[in-house]
Amino acid sequence: MQKPRPDTTRLQRVAKAYWETGALFAAIDLEVFTLIDGGADTVDKLANAAGISALNAERLLDALAGMEMVTRSPDGQYANVADVDRFLVKGRRGYAGEWMCFMREKWGDWNRMAEIMRSGDDGDRLGMYDDLTEEGARKYHAATYSIGMGAARKFHREVDLTGRKKIMDLGGGSGAYCINAALTYPEIEAVVLDLPPVVPVARDYIAENEVADRVSAEACDFTSDPLPRGCDVAIQASNLPIYDRAVIGALVQRIHDALEPGGEYHLIGEMVNNDRMGPIAPALWGLYEAIPRSQGHAHSIAECEGYLRDAGFERITAVEFIPGTLTRVTGYKPG
Repeated sequence: MQKPRPDTTRLQRVAKAYWETGALFAAIDLEVFTLIDGGADTVDKLANAAGISALNAERLLDALAGMEMVTRSPDGQYANVADVDRFLVKGRRGYAGEWMCFMREKWGDWNRMAEIMRSGDDGDRLGMYDDLTEEGARKYHAATYSIGMGAARKFHREVDLTGRKKIMDLGGGSGAYCINAALTYPEIEAVVLDLPPVVPVARDYIAENEVADRVSAEACDFTSDPLPRGCDVAIQASNLPIYDRAVIGALVQRIHDALEPGGEYHLIGEMVNNDRMGPIAPALWGLYEAIPRSQGHAHSIAECEGYLRDAGFERITAVEFIPGTLTRVTGYKPG
């Protein structure tokens, strides 16, 4: 049998992937999924509710159906699929529309990625975070808070911290992991370590969740500033690609040295497989770092296990945390 001849179908799909992005952004801007959930579930009903023509409603619904974001019954009624229903309907606890659109302003930068790479400027250490303001931090965490809380709840379902006394969360942002720890374990204390513009934002979320008696937020460049003592848990989530190998290796050593004997460290990040053949999401987060010109890149699972091993951690494990996106590497300081 002859092998099938390659064609351009897959390449065209990738080349026009931004068309799908545009359709999704339009649906979020028009609150299409929220309107469908509220009963505007036909072309005419949606057109009227969204303030667009029936022709444009039909065009958009056809695209969303092709993207498997809505279903259509034989009589022309549309319904949201499960993940859309959970994350893109306003009013749901896990609404993530703002997060889906958060990187929208970078759309043009991706179109000139080759120009950025040819500039010869590999950047500074923290990229976009070097110029972070409190206003920028509030915007960022308004977009990421719900998704961060969901990830934190998942972490605490999977990781038992019974008997632990104090957490340090490195780059903890809104404080989601610490907030959920305090809500889960009445005895635990925690400190969120982040850049100065983020601290007042974290403190607001901590107060909103009524855990300020046991969770604090402190300004800290954890790559160089002293780390708190007395902690038997360290969590570092979703900031791995910002840093290069040397910075992460040195940071993991500092975390090991600061933890109490027997303490545990959880590195949760966008890691590629050991053969560096995917998944695509962590690889693209690594590529993104060229835009703000940080020194970061995608790290492999094996590299991250090596950072922990070289620092002196034992019983190192790696488990998939968010499929295709985040891996959790865990190690324990000898007791």
